[in-house]
Amino acid sequence: MRKPVPFDTTHHAAREYADALPAGIAECTQFIALFSRSGETIDDERFVAENHRFMLVVADAGRFADLLAEAVATLDAMTVRVSADLDSFRGLTATERFIGRFSRQRMWRRHSARVRAAPVVARLRDLMDKSNLLAGTIANYRRFIAAEHKTAEAALVDIVERRRRLVDEIDIARIRIKELNARALTTQGRIGVYGSKFEWERMEQDRQALKAQADGVSTKEHEMRDESQRRERFIGMFQTLVDMLNTQIGHCNTLMRKLMIDTEERLLIYQAQVDTDIPGSKVQISSELFPEIADAIVLFERDMLLPQEIEHRKRTADAQFGKRFAAFAHEPSDTPHAPLIDTTRIASRLRFRMPRL
Repeated sequence: MRKPVPFDTTHHAAREYADALPAGIAECTQFIALFSRSGETIDDERFVAENHRFMLVVADAGRFADLLAEAVATLDAMTVRVSADLDSFRGLTATERFIGRFSRQRMWRRHSARVRAAPVVARLRDLMDKSNLLAGTIANYRRFIAAEHKTAEAALVDIVERRRRLVDEIDIARIRIKELNARALTTQGRIGVYGSKFEWERMEQDRQALKAQADGVSTKEHEMRDESQRRERFIGMFQTLVDMLNTQIGHCNTLMRKLMIDTEERLLIYQAQVDTDIPGSKVQISSELFPEIADAIVLFERDMLLPQEIEHRKRTADAQFGKRFAAFAHEPSDTPHAPLIDTTRIASRLRFRMPRL
């Protein structure tokens, strides 16, 4: 994995793309629709300009997806650090062990005060804020590109169908040319058989007429063939955009899946750190405060987050993330079954062992 960039820096860069990219995608989609309605009026010079713009949009979309992936990975790395700090707080310091020689009660009071004073809960709340912010960015972008993909794909299907009919017309024209040339050749052969000048002149006129008709069809066939090739270039450009939008939808699905399972993981850490039976504890993290990650928080509010159930989904989400965004995936841990946090000192109702994947 690359060295993480601060989340705020990455998300700020992603927001710049999120603000500017939709307009570029919409312009490309509108041009596809325009070509679908009046493709014959759009020349090759326009193709060069539009192709440049299309390629810029495709490249920007790729960079935007990478920024979103980097932001998701950064939050995951921040979660690892919070978990590690929480593990360290669970142990006893040398001072606390010394006090414990004289009073176990004072030792645990001092330990509890140190844990409560640690900024873990505040850091977890900050992670929730960032997760909610990032989830909103991804969800809004996905809704937009899903709609644009539907519009662009429908227009592209119409354009491809029109070109298919044009190709059929070209095939018919080629058959017609062969028929006319064959008839002209037959007429030419018959001219020598008939000796009268009148018959010769009549058949020569017929031959010339057939030849002229064949030439006319041939000219039309060349025009249609040039138009087909021109449309093929535009179709290739349009297909690139439609494929990119489809890929971006898949990227967003992968990012949201990982972000949500990572959010559930963070909620487990919060649950392990805070006595959630204390009135008001859960109110600090609620679905109303974090609407973009509400699905995960609803499970937390209903005490339905189970580490054993999360483990498999976490492994699957990380694997899918690694396939799509290898540059930002975590390297395999040397101890793949190490617990997320040391819960040996948590009350039995909160005990769980959560492996980092």
